[in-house]
Amino acid sequence: MASIAIRWFNAENVLFSAILFLVEFIRGAGVISFLPIYGEKTLGLSLDVIGIAVTAHYVTDTVLKLFIGYLLDRISAHIVVQVGLVLTTAGIAILPYSQSPWLFIAASALFGIGISPIWIVCLTRVSNQKRATQMGFLYTIWFIGLGTGPIVANVLLDYTRSGTYMMLLIASAAALVLSLLMKPGRATGIATIPFKEQMRILQHKLSQMKLLLPGMILQTTGASMLVPILPSFATDQLGLTGAQYSLLLVVGGGFTVAGLMPLGRLADKLGGKKWFLVIGFFCFGLMLYSLAWLPSFWQCLLLAAILGLSYAAVLPAWNALLASYVPVKQQGLGWGLFSTVEGIGVMIGPIVGGVIASRIGVPAVVWYSAALFGLIGLFYLWFPFHHFKEKQSDSRKKG
Repeated sequence: MASIAIRWFNAENVLFSAILFLVEFIRGAGVISFLPIYGEKTLGLSLDVIGIAVTAHYVTDTVLKLFIGYLLDRISAHIVVQVGLVLTTAGIAILPYSQSPWLFIAASALFGIGISPIWIVCLTRVSNQKRATQMGFLYTIWFIGLGTGPIVANVLLDYTRSGTYMMLLIASAAALVLSLLMKPGRATGIATIPFKEQMRILQHKLSQMKLLLPGMILQTTGASMLVPILPSFATDQLGLTGAQYSLLLVVGGGFTVAGLMPLGRLADKLGGKKWFLVIGFFCFGLMLYSLAWLPSFWQCLLLAAILGLSYAAVLPAWNALLASYVPVKQQGLGWGLFSTVEGIGVMIGPIVGGVIASRIGVPAVVWYSAALFGLIGLFYLWFPFHHFKEKQSDSRKKG
């Protein structure tokens, strides 16, 4: 048990947290802000090429999580992370020379490959004891990095695109330098099992959690449906200015960050995750439903705060539920597989949202997303958590 119960707040895991922050900062700044503006305004590329490049980033990030997880179970994590960050740095470095569409797409794909490993490494370092608390901290780092990246990039892009590019390159190089401080060696308690045997065990795990698989995809689909329509919904439907929309995002993100740690500790203290998922998803759906009625700006701020707290309640509890199905001695491959399944929703959500918006209208996307989260809340209200606890106990005994 001592090898499994790894304390999160030690020097090694703080190092992982710093690398994770930089990587997610680069992702947020690069994908959300820099690539679209730099590709169109500086490189003169068309919007469809930029769209393909952004998709290539997420596809490589999602698909390769499974392969990276497999590698983490067999070779040292520091090698996997360092190679990934070399590819990230290379992808950023060739952007100024990417006037050709295929090279721009390839650079974005390299960017996605390099970002994948560190998140899975962090997941394998979280112990079963106080998992929700540790995941609250981990999600806080992830959210702050992903949120501050676009904010900083947007400010810099108003003054200098080349300076924004240099910021991304320096941040990527800094993450690579920090990765050199990682200790060699695979995680303790990880057994090297033949790939076919690993897939057999994971197939059994997927069979055990088959009831959760649709929810895994629907949760990320419901959230990513909103990505392509949020700016236009805020300005055209809610009548918000750019500054008001930015403030709305800051409030929502701020309440998420503020709630992750205390709600994670509360979930650990109460020893149950069901009601965090049920109430969190119900509140999320209800707040989106309320937004669809086009409230005033001050009401929007209140709704954004509640949305942030709802998200903070769901994240640690959901991870704790999912973690029970990760084989103890195959954490890299297990988390890679589950991250890949969740990533399917991230890839299809924007497409679904875009189709609904073009055929029915932008507000309809918010309605459908709200309904989807409400159904997910009903699902967890029904979900047999007592059966889940029995399987969790059996898995630990076998692990």
